Amino acid sequence: MTTITSDVRPEPDSVSNRLTFLLALSCGLIAANIYYAQPLAGPIAAELGLRPESAGLILTMTQIGYGVGLLLIVPLGDLIENRRLISSVIAVAAVALVAAALSRHPLPFLVAALSVGFASVAVQILVPYAGHLAPERIRGRVVGNVTSGLMLGIMLARPASSFIASVSSWHAVYWMSAALMVSLAILLRWTLPPRMPQTRLRYAELLGSMVHLARTTPVLWRRAFYQASLFAVFSLFWTTVPLMLASPVFGLSQSGIALFALLGAAGAVASSIAGRVADCGWTRPATAAAMLLTSCGFALTVIVAPGSTLSLVLFVTAAIAIDFGVQANVVLGFRALFVLGADVRSRLNGLYMATFFLAGALGSGVGGWAYASGGWWLAATIGGALPLCALIYLTTEKK
Repeated sequence: MTTITSDVRPEPDSVSNRLTFLLALSCGLIAANIYYAQPLAGPIAAELGLRPESAGLILTMTQIGYGVGLLLIVPLGDLIENRRLISSVIAVAAVALVAAALSRHPLPFLVAALSVGFASVAVQILVPYAGHLAPERIRGRVVGNVTSGLMLGIMLARPASSFIASVSSWHAVYWMSAALMVSLAILLRWTLPPRMPQTRLRYAELLGSMVHLARTTPVLWRRAFYQASLFAVFSLFWTTVPLMLASPVFGLSQSGIALFALLGAAGAVASSIAGRVADCGWTRPATAAAMLLTSCGFALTVIVAPGSTLSLVLFVTAAIAIDFGVQANVVLGFRALFVLGADVRSRLNGLYMATFFLAGALGSGVGGWAYASGGWWLAATIGGALPLCALIYLTTEKK
């Protein structure tokens, strides 16, 4: 059984814009660590001596590390003083990034990549921490603003690493991020307000309580399924669209694909908007709208023959629509879960994130298979159908 004690501290009146910006910036910089290698997998594999067919291990190890960290590290936010935990985990990320930058052989780099993903879960300690700091009336807005930074970091990491590697090398990307993590760990240690959880559990009991929470929290089941459906197609889209854009149909260069990703990052504004909508009590209709928008994004890509200027414009519009729908829905999920109790927020967040992160990994795999088997049409069909399945499930939710 989970032992939960209430947080007796008075609820704050507000959260300063400066602190909200710092949390958003921190989330963006940390989350970017997971995605820097995505456009660099080929050059990294070639230099380290990895076979081309094994280049995917670079991304897989980072994702595995992140998934493990979600289940083993993020729940500690309900047990350990948050400021100290956050700065410590970021410091581990800095060490892992230095190890990656120094690597000259496959095994050390893959271990470093695993560790980078593991320590990058600091971002998922920061998100519920922002929820703790915010009063109930503006919690969705604050969490949405912080999540906007997270999503911008994810979307901008790819073009940023491509640009840095083009003028220097992939090693410079990791050195730069390591320096940022050291600075960030020091800054957050000295500026964040302390927050000591009230839960009194041993670590093993804390992990065991997650099983109980997963079995007895229907809101978690639903929000995890909704976001898993959308995040799977988000990963499918961003796995397959570079292949489509680089194919003879469009013939875009690596720089052109980076610019495409940069334009798609405009969808990150959804997080802030979704937070405000959730604070108004409109979570259910907003969730339906996010699902429809994501599905329609894929539909846009198949209404005209690919390769034309109009088709490229529609692909850009689709990228923004898909990102907007997915990012809005994740914030709506945070808002729904964070009202369940201060002392379980980190564990609920770990379970929520782990579920849809796994779905994202599966989406990437399905996307690669679909594109190889049936081209863009099959990938877009799967991408458009899954959010509609989630929408059907949403209709069974009690008002």
